[in-house]
Order: sequence, then C-alpha cells, then structure tokens
Amino acid sequence: MLDTYAIIAEPSRRRIMDRLLQSDSSVNELVRDLDLSQPLISKHLRTLRESGLVRVRIEAQRRIYSIDPRPLAEVDEWLSAYRMTWNRHVDALVEHLDQKKKSREGNES
Repeated sequence: MLDTYAIIAEPSRRRIMDRLLQSDSSVNELVRDLDLSQPLISKHLRTLRESGLVRVRIEAQRRIYSIDPRPLAEVDEWLSAYRMTWNRHVDALVEHLDQKKKSREGNES
C-alpha cells in the first residue's frame, strides 16, 4: 500500500481531493475546475485510487470519482496529539487575555 502521507504531500493531489470533497466528479469536470491537464489529473487520480483515498464508479460512459476518507483516519490519529497541544495553548491564551481584560477593567473603576 502506498504511504498516505506521501500521497497527500503533493499539492495537486490535495487540490483534487479538496474538489472531490465538494462533489463527486468526472475527469473532465476536474480538468475544467482545477485548470490542470487531463493527463496530470488522470495520473493523480490513479495514485489516489491505488492508495484508497479515492473511489471510482462507472455511470454510462463516464468514470465518477469520489473521496474515501477512511485512509485519512491514520493521519487524523497522528495529528490528534498536535491538535490537543494546540488546543491547550489556545485555551491558555484565552484565559490570559480574559485575565488581562478583567485587570484592565478593575483599574478603570
């Protein structure tokens, strides 16, 4: 299996994923909306599909691509420790600013 981190590190793949997050799309729709070449989008879609980040279904003569978020669970789990640390820092900043505001309001009375 391809490394999810390496897959999502590529900016064009992230753009494709961001667009597919909005709605399922064909290659032609992605070409139109992202202003990338058809061969480039097809290449990235193949990589995304092989990694499990994107699914494809056939509708008439078109292939429709959609996001499969399950492989991102590993990334989300890894990021959770950083998210908790960031939240603690933000909470401490909010508390500090509230204390400064209360102190300032107390000095004005």
